[in-house]
Amino acid sequence: MDSGGVEAGAGAGTTAAWVARHRQMYERATRHSFTVSIRDGTVDLAAFRRWLSEGSDMEIILGGLASLSDELSWFKKETDKWSVDLAAVSPLKSNMEYCRFLQSFSEPEISYTVALTTFWILETVYQGSFAFCIEEGNKTPPELLGTCQRWGTPEFKQYCQSLQRIADRCLADAPADAVRCTEEAFLRVRELEIDFWDMSSFQS
Repeated sequence: MDSGGVEAGAGAGTTAAWVARHRQMYERATRHSFTVSIRDGTVDLAAFRRWLSEGSDMEIILGGLASLSDELSWFKKETDKWSVDLAAVSPLKSNMEYCRFLQSFSEPEISYTVALTTFWILETVYQGSFAFCIEEGNKTPPELLGTCQRWGTPEFKQYCQSLQRIADRCLADAPADAVRCTEEAFLRVRELEIDFWDMSSFQS
């Protein structure tokens, strides 16, 4: 079974084992009712605007990463397109918790293995979620196809798989306590992503 940006198969490594072990949570994160509604064409566009406005708040944390500057520019263009007034947005609890989690990775005690693997799963959840929205048979609204194609392309999947291979190499040589901490971060990202989708879907 294809798992979005997740490589499967014999010898795929620690990360694939985690995906298999925590399959239910992975499915909850990548087949959330919010992204399912995009694929089915039943999405509440107000919910999409809400997701867009909350996602842009992470610019404070991610702004220093040059590789993500294009993504930040995309969020700004999309907020203009959807008439989202960022100055009027008050970050919700789920967003603030996610931001605090990401901020924790600036601490010097965070290992490269934990940080890299966390980055992999962040990207992979987006890839798996939005690739689902453009699979054959989708009814995704035309105005949302650009968003889904940004993260759902085969090229982005390959990028996620490259990150996964690096993470597996790091984990193969990591001490047991580092592997345990990394799996905890892996699970925390899943929880935060589900909460983030929930926030977009159900906040009135």
